[in-house]
Amino acid sequence: MRRPQAPDDPEIRIRWLRPKPPLSGAAKIPDSKVGQLLTLLDRSGIPQELEELLKDRPGPKGVRPRVVLAGLLLSAYYTGRATVADAWRILHYGLEPRARTWLGIPDRPPAGPAARIASSKRLYRGLDTITTVLDPVRHDRRSRLPQSHADFHAAIWDSPEGRTAAARLQSLANRLVLATVRMAHQRGHLRGWNGDVGVDATDIRVSAHPDSRRRGTASVEITAGWHFKGGTGDKVFGYSAALAIAAHHRDSGDETPKAYPQLCLGFELDTPTVRTGPNAVTILTQLAELGLPTGILAADRAYTGCSPPTFQTPVRRLGYRLALDYKVKERGLQGSWQGAPLVDGSLMCPLTPAPLIHATSGADDDTVRLRSDELREKIEARASYHFKLKEGPDARGAIRLQCPASGPSPSVNCARRDRLRPRTPTPTVMPARVIDLSNPLGRALPAAARPTVHIPETEHFAPPPAEAMPQVCCAGSITVPADAEAADWRLAKYRQDVPYLHTPWLNAYRPIRSHNEGANGRFKSGTLDIGNPKHRPAPGQVTQTLLLAVMLTVANLTVLETWLTERAGPDELTDADFEAAGSLPPNTGTAITPSADLTGRHPPPRTT
Repeated sequence: MRRPQAPDDPEIRIRWLRPKPPLSGAAKIPDSKVGQLLTLLDRSGIPQELEELLKDRPGPKGVRPRVVLAGLLLSAYYTGRATVADAWRILHYGLEPRARTWLGIPDRPPAGPAARIASSKRLYRGLDTITTVLDPVRHDRRSRLPQSHADFHAAIWDSPEGRTAAARLQSLANRLVLATVRMAHQRGHLRGWNGDVGVDATDIRVSAHPDSRRRGTASVEITAGWHFKGGTGDKVFGYSAALAIAAHHRDSGDETPKAYPQLCLGFELDTPTVRTGPNAVTILTQLAELGLPTGILAADRAYTGCSPPTFQTPVRRLGYRLALDYKVKERGLQGSWQGAPLVDGSLMCPLTPAPLIHATSGADDDTVRLRSDELREKIEARASYHFKLKEGPDARGAIRLQCPASGPSPSVNCARRDRLRPRTPTPTVMPARVIDLSNPLGRALPAAARPTVHIPETEHFAPPPAEAMPQVCCAGSITVPADAEAADWRLAKYRQDVPYLHTPWLNAYRPIRSHNEGANGRFKSGTLDIGNPKHRPAPGQVTQTLLLAVMLTVANLTVLETWLTERAGPDELTDADFEAAGSLPPNTGTAITPSADLTGRHPPPRTT
């Protein structure tokens, strides 16, 4: 179908163009709110870094990045849409005279259709300038390219230069979101947060259509793909955004968790099912620069399936404890480490009864969710055979575990342990301190109340030497490194720090995952809907990343204001809140200098 030809009459052409001015009597935005958002934007450091990248660009300066981003922030805050058209209306028709001087906007709105179109085009070109300097590969984003040409451009995103440029883009976009997190942290709003994080990938739908095999043309969004929803199996064409959400686990007691705002702690926009683990690690690495606490990190089975060097190992080195879920084929016996079997992510005694080890082998999701009484008893009986934490993670994420029959509070009786490592008798004297009977770790069960490990009969009559025993039985404790994939990839992949399906796991995994789903629903509903492609219509992964960062920043501000209102605080954030954001840590990522190889449009691939 041919595109309709534009009429020759210039007046008709102008009427066809957008955007149109707002209706008369539009409300003015107070200077205080403009100043607050400008403070947040400046504290993020994004305008300064963009100016540094654009300083050697030839030609007229045009609309500066600070003005473009400020207009998009105001548009998302007041309309829920991060569009250039709405930003133009606000900048030229919604600002007071004082705010206009801050951004260099003329005192009067453009007069006449031609002046309006000219001013709006300058704002569009300002956004295009930002995306051009950040885009790993420039191409025509207004029409569908031949599939071979689109594949050529998409492959550049996966090249070393493309990944460096993409990392720079994500770092810049995340700094805007992290500015709100730092603001909440400095103002003490995150005092009740214990460091638990939920990571999940949500679909970001785009307006563009997918590739057309019949016509041999690619989508306008050359790096987009199909995002498959795990719960329903539905698929959405667009991008996947990995969101890190502040969450908390439930303690075994009845103590109510402390209140805190459930903010988005960072995001990463990428092609669906690509770099799932590395994207989450990138978010957590930037978050660690703020000096926030680290707790339990819960993620779904998409992250369990990641390669250990790309997710599990770096996450443990950042100080997080993992709470994971497994597929049907991954449940039960998963491997071993120094003679200790790895069962559902936990190391257990080598002489654990087989019915307990294989209690969940082959169990489907319904069986695990609706556990029978028999399965519950087996899972609870596993607790006595679990290795106990002796020392927490060191600087490299390694931990030390000890045999369940060792220590001052053994959970099982083991004749093998008594033979290989006899206990040192303690003198019977009066205790030097008062024992807290309410603390289960401060007292030991009597031997008659502990399960007894059954060793083979031959071992009773002819005990083998220590060299023939599993290493965990001979040593007082064992070291489990975070990067155990070099010796056993199964241990690094499946091990988690909360016993699977036990009460602590249920009290950690379920609440944190529900926080993730709740945040996704909150960000995709109401006026600000990050899942609506009409709220961020500009095409291209670079533009979509910037617009999503703007919308998530506004979403965090909305969460903070709602949280303060519910706490009987002020109805909105004050200037002191935005001033407390402070300057973010310097960007430690690799600096990008626009070179001749990354400017201009790449030639089409050669065809033979």
